[in-house]
Amino acid sequence: MKKNLLWKVILILATLVVFVWGIFLGTDPQKSVEAMKANGIVAGIQQNIHLGLDLRGGTHLILQVRVNEAVSAETDQTIERLKDSLKKKNVAFGDIIKLDPVNTPQKITLRGVDLSAAGDLRSVVQDQFAEYDLTPGAEGSWLITLKPSVFESIKKRAVEQAIETIRNRIDQLGVSEPIIQEHGLGEYQILVQLPGVDDPARVKEVMQSTAMLEIRQGLDNGRAYNSEQDVYAAHGGILPSDAVIIKGKSIGSKSANENGDVFYLISRVSAVSGRDLRSAEAGHEESGRPDVIFNLTRDGGDRFYAFTSAHVGEPLAIVLDGKVQEIANIKEAIRDSGRISGSFTDQQTKDLSMILRSGALPASIKYLEERTVGPSLGADSIQKGVRAAIVGMIAVMAFMLIYYGFAGINADLALILNLVILLGFLGFSGATLTLPGIAGLILTVGMGVDSNVLIFERIREELRAGKTPPSAVEQGFGHAWVTIVDTHVTTIVSAAILFLFGTGPVKGFAVTLTFGLLANLFTAVFVSRTIFDSILNRHQHGEALSI
Repeated sequence: MKKNLLWKVILILATLVVFVWGIFLGTDPQKSVEAMKANGIVAGIQQNIHLGLDLRGGTHLILQVRVNEAVSAETDQTIERLKDSLKKKNVAFGDIIKLDPVNTPQKITLRGVDLSAAGDLRSVVQDQFAEYDLTPGAEGSWLITLKPSVFESIKKRAVEQAIETIRNRIDQLGVSEPIIQEHGLGEYQILVQLPGVDDPARVKEVMQSTAMLEIRQGLDNGRAYNSEQDVYAAHGGILPSDAVIIKGKSIGSKSANENGDVFYLISRVSAVSGRDLRSAEAGHEESGRPDVIFNLTRDGGDRFYAFTSAHVGEPLAIVLDGKVQEIANIKEAIRDSGRISGSFTDQQTKDLSMILRSGALPASIKYLEERTVGPSLGADSIQKGVRAAIVGMIAVMAFMLIYYGFAGINADLALILNLVILLGFLGFSGATLTLPGIAGLILTVGMGVDSNVLIFERIREELRAGKTPPSAVEQGFGHAWVTIVDTHVTTIVSAAILFLFGTGPVKGFAVTLTFGLLANLFTAVFVSRTIFDSILNRHQHGEALSI
């Protein structure tokens, strides 16, 4: 009985068209076409299939964030706050120190507290320092320790903030497709891979540079001018001696010139700077409106309190790297923490808090590994990797043709479609192709052949058992399906583990292998079966099957 294969053929052709589009045009056809016109088809393909560090060349760094420094900064603030709180409660004490600020920065030792004041001490810690545990020690001393969850949160936040800061600074290099992420093989480590960048000294300089944050007084009621000339005109051509004009933007303001720039008149001297900033996080007001919560160091808080007390109701300007990022009004005197509110969305408060945090790294970084891959080495890797893939494909296809006859063409077509689907996936997803990724691609070819061999040998067994070609094909695919799924699922699970715990190149291998195996399930079973059914539809009754 002949089968209606029209919908299957349409599905296969549609899949082929979609993934060929992914290879040559990707998600941005205009850029791909421009690249092809300028530098040929290969350039267009590379516009969609991004090459990793080992293929393109560039800089590879592994950094370690000294997270204990971030914890130490936190407990330093706690010590100063605790001193003030105990003095206000009239609790006499000897000294408050960290015995080992390098190795155990989360532990604070308080000495010289009289036993009669123990209740007041507990009350202060419970009410004002809920993130700490208080335990009595020897000779009237007390141990104040960050709770484990808070301790780990500070360290994790330090790594996240360092990644954000480094990413902001790497953007200044104009690097395409940089990899800046946590390095899963070590504690508090960051992996930085910059394809196309072969100057590690410059990379270090940019990452270690300090983005200057300043909070200054906003003049003219925070008015945004369209040009510097407008500022001068508003002041009769002469600016106050303590004021300067700075270009900027305001997330909450719609005033801007044609270029999207606005200009502000602000004070020359800053009230506080990025050196005084302890943290900044996106939050919400009591009414539910998004805002930004920031915290300052003790010294910065004292200076900021004096500044805001004298300028309640007036605007302040947040300046980063010489550009105004935001203008906000001072609602009340602020000491070591405050809120920046305005016409913000949730995303805008996240962006603003990130800008504030990027003023300084939360802790120093240590370079654990530094490696430069030259573009010639990358080109050599591409050449050899592609050559290995082509030779492997040709050898496999030749074997299938010789050993399985006409059925070998079936397997070869399935392998070619498998390769097209995999490359198209890389084009659509934006995943980076690395040398291990090419290895995953070649391994996928091997798995595809393995699936076809399982199916073809099973069909041969059924034919030897006296089954007709249609029945042999039906039984061959049916019985081999369970084995094929089993081998693919176990390999995909292994690839998933590699992706979860591996670094960039290993993840590239896992991604290409996983999607290649999923594509192989489609091509080796669905496509191959459709081709067999098409052949059988044209067979005369009793005609032998070439396999």
